[in-house]
Formats: sequence, structure tokens, C-alpha cells
Amino acid sequence: MTNSIHDMGGMHGFGPVVPEPDEPVFHADWEGGVYALQRAMGATRVLTIDGGRASLEILPPLAYLEASYYKRWFLGLERRVVTHGLVGEDEIAAGHALRPGIRLNRKLTADDAKTMSFAHFDRPAPSPARFSAGDRVRTKNIHPATHTRLPRYARGKLGTVEAVRGCHVFPDTAAIGAGENPQWLYTVVFSGRELWGEEADPSIKLSIEAFEPYLVPA
Repeated sequence: MTNSIHDMGGMHGFGPVVPEPDEPVFHADWEGGVYALQRAMGATRVLTIDGGRASLEILPPLAYLEASYYKRWFLGLERRVVTHGLVGEDEIAAGHALRPGIRLNRKLTADDAKTMSFAHFDRPAPSPARFSAGDRVRTKNIHPATHTRLPRYARGKLGTVEAVRGCHVFPDTAAIGAGENPQWLYTVVFSGRELWGEEADPSIKLSIEAFEPYLVPA
């Protein structure tokens, strides 16, 4: 989450969240097509989930706010296939291929799609975990120009480690193609007042999954 409109947690002025009764998985056929394209490209291992999140974060604010959920996915996918050299900007503008396609590292069949599982991101730990359950920690007040999983509202805040979740691919580096750089992941609990101020309900608690580089001892 860069410092962009995408990081909406804790922001005011957007009105209540109104769930749609009996909401369908897809509201139109093209949304299912976008989902299928995302899954197919993920299977090639050319595109990553962290790169996908980053591609949404850099959408212009108005484009992001005006787009539906799957429209954002579509716009992000456009950016990524161009960035990876799979499609040209001129082909996007033309709406069809202008050159022979680039062969990817696998062929995805209909049977593959039926049995395809989501990726796993746990990795062997390069060193012991720095924190344990019960430790008091403070999140760093960082403002990276690229992707991070530490939301703005939880930066520079005091919390308690509730659980150690193992070692995983570090999204901050994976999103920009700088390697997996495995890091320890923790569940950290904060009071509502620590995050939102003295006017917050004192009974509220909130937890986030925070990677070790985001934390310092309190």
C-alpha cells in the first residue's frame, strides 16, 4: 500500500459500506473473463500477487475510485502485461495483436484450471524470529514509494504481538521484482484508541499481519 487512494483504511468521507443482498460472484460475463485471465497469468509465474496489488495502487485516483472491483483488476492487468513485454501499448490501443505472441513457460489446459490451487508463500527462515507472542512493538512510520503491506493508519503505532505466523515472501520486494527476501510475519494487535485517538470506542481492538521489517521493540 503506497501513499495513494488505494490505501483507504481509516479514511473518512466515503459513506457507509452497504452490502448487496444475494450478491452474485460476477455481475457481468466480462468480470469472469478478467478473473480467468488473472488466474491463467498467475499460473505462468510471470506475474505475482504482490505485483498485482502494486499495479492497482498506481492507478490514477479518479480512475481507481470510478472503477468497479474487476475493472481495477483489468486495468492493473493491462499495466502488467505491458510492463513485462507481453503486449505493446499500441496493441492495447488497437484492441488486437499487432505482432506474434510471446511463448510463456507453460500451457494451461481446461483440466489444469479445474485442479489449480493457489500459491503458497511460506519459506524457510533465514534467521530466528526477533519477536515472540506478548512482546510490545511499535510499527515504523514508513512512506515507501512502492508497495508495502503496512497500512498508513497503523504506522508509528504501539501494539502487542499476538502470534508468530512463520516466514513468508516479503511483498515489498516481491512486488518490484527484487526477490522473495523471506521475512517473519506476526499478528499484531492494537487498541482502537491507539489507532484512531481518544474519541474511539475503548472496547475496539484491531489486528494486522505485520512483517518483521515493519517493527521495532517498544
